[in-house]
This record gives sequence, structure tokens and C-alpha cells, in this order.
Amino acid sequence: MQNKRLVDTFIELVKIDSETGNEREICNHLLSVFESLGLEVFEDETQQKTGFGAGNLFATLKGDSSIEPILFSCHMDTVTPGKGIEPIITDNVIHTDGSTILGADDKAGVAVMIELIRHLQEKNIQHGDIQFVISVGEESHLVGASAINPEHLKAKYGFALDSGDKVGGIVVAAPTNGSIVAELIGKTAHAGIEPEKGISAITIAANAVSNMKLGRIDEETTANIGRIEGGDKTNIVADYCKIIGEARSLEQDKMTNQLEHMKQAFETAAASLGGEANVELKVSYPSFKIDENSKVVDIAKQAAVKIGRTPVVATSGGGSDANYINSYGVPTVVLSVGYEQIHTVNERMPIEELEALLAQTIEIVKLV
Repeated sequence: MQNKRLVDTFIELVKIDSETGNEREICNHLLSVFESLGLEVFEDETQQKTGFGAGNLFATLKGDSSIEPILFSCHMDTVTPGKGIEPIITDNVIHTDGSTILGADDKAGVAVMIELIRHLQEKNIQHGDIQFVISVGEESHLVGASAINPEHLKAKYGFALDSGDKVGGIVVAAPTNGSIVAELIGKTAHAGIEPEKGISAITIAANAVSNMKLGRIDEETTANIGRIEGGDKTNIVADYCKIIGEARSLEQDKMTNQLEHMKQAFETAAASLGGEANVELKVSYPSFKIDENSKVVDIAKQAAVKIGRTPVVATSGGGSDANYINSYGVPTVVLSVGYEQIHTVNERMPIEELEALLAQTIEIVKLV
């Protein structure tokens, strides 16, 4: 293992701008890298469908056909602000000057993939076919993964490199997510002269939200109102208000029921005050749950132990590409990468965790 090379690869990747929706440059770079390493690689046809900066990448390191094929997945896009990233190393931790994110989410995963390939080739380690799936638009409700043609997936099971906490963590379940957008229509009037002739859309919104169950609904389900916008001036009764929210649950029916509850609250409030509610519900991505005694979990746990880490099996409150990959019939757990404070300008990547993730993926290949 050449750890300096791993760090250099990571730094090279984070310097390439790839905010979600603008993945063309990083996609071209990765195509070139995988081709130079001798992998069979292609970009899928989803760019036209998603409208994002590129398609998803599929690269296969061919191996012994008698060994089960597996996959590793991660994503090439980042959140904002992710332009002009200048990584800094302080006390074996990679970070920025605080003006941008770092992009360890998920370029740490990409860097480990690349170094894993090099290591397997240089050490002549026996393996079956290994597919590397790198998506676009993960930070935009898993847009790239949602558009994957399942026929492109050739593995028996997989490992997504995209979770917080220290290396050794193994996510075996994650929730489905659904969004709700409500447009509330009232009636405008002068707020000082004849407010009784108006119907406040904001009052409708307040009434509806006050009658919703929100926050932690049960151990598997949450719900939140994330944005409210409406009105113009204080002397005008607002005739329009828009509200955006979400619900999540490990159980599809629970998420659906929660969204319906929120929709009904909007419609009831609007009807009682003489207004109108136009409500749209949408499932953003499916849930997944993998048996803790399954082979993919056992391999991930054994690999963690072999590198001196304690495996921690967990349930996530957020989604990842694994939600869709599991829905396509490829059991896939999410491995902790060790990045810290992601989605903020204080994001950090301890080099020790980057090295540990590489070591764990090597052991996974050996255990298959």
C-alpha cells in the first residue's frame, strides 16, 4: 500500500470542481483513470434523462469467474460551496481554509476505489469481477442512482463507501424519503382597512402545521417542515403561501401514511378558512433493510476485525445510492468512510480513516 499515493489521489480529486449537477469534468477525469488502469468502463445513457452534468460510470476490473462478482459504489458529485477547493493537511487531517467544503463526501470513496484497484493489480491478489459504480447527483436526492438501468449491475452483492462515523461502521438499513409541496391559496385584501374580506394563506399554513405530527413520529419514522414562503407586504392579506416538507421511514407504508396525514392537514385547514390547498406528494427514494446475518454483512464485519476495527452495525436516518442499488436486487451495505462535519465548510478527512477504509476494502476482496 502506498499511502502517500492514496492521499495524493484524494487531493487531486477534491481539486476538481463537481458540485451536484456539474459532474462533466470529474466524470471525464475518472473515465481516463479507469481506462488507464485497464478496466472495462462506460458512462451510461442517463444524462439526457436526469439533466445532470454527466451519466453514471460503470467500471469493471475483470477477475476469476469462479469467484463471486461484487461491487463498490460511491458518488462523484459534492454539495456547495465546492468550487476552487484548496485542501490543507494539518496533523494528518485534510481540510480547507473554511471558505469551501472539502468534498470527502464522497471523493474519499472514489480515491479508495482507485487505490484498491492499483493495490490488487500490483500485489497480484486473486479476485472475481469487481464492478465500480460511481453516480452523479447523489446529493440531489440520488438522481443518478434512481436512473440506473438495473441490467448494468452484475454483482451478487455490494459495498457503498459513503457513510459517516469511523471506519468499521456498517449501515444495514436506511429509510425511504418522501416530499410534500403545498401551495395554499387565499384571498387578498387590505390588511388595515378590510382584513375581514381577505383569506390569509399564511394563516391557513399556520393552522395546518399546528395540527400535524412532526419530528420523531416513532422509532422508524420522522417528518419535518423545511421551508415556508409567502406574502409580500404587511398591509396586504397574503393570498399565497408555499410550504415544503418531508417524511422518512424504514417502512414504506409508514412514510406514505405520514405524508397523507400532512396533506390532509393542509386540505382541512384550507377548507375551514375558505381557501384552497394544492398538495403534491412524491417518493424521493426507497428504503432498504438487510439481514444482519447475511453474507454481505458478515464479510464487512470480518474485514473490519482484520484491520483492527470493531464492526458497528447500524441503521441510518439518511439515504444513499445503496437505497436504489438494493431496490435493483443487489444487497448492498454502506461502509463508514470516517469523514467528519460533511456538508459544511468545516469538513475534515483524517488520513488514518482514509487508510483504514482502503485496508478494509482490500480485506473484503480477499474474503469473497
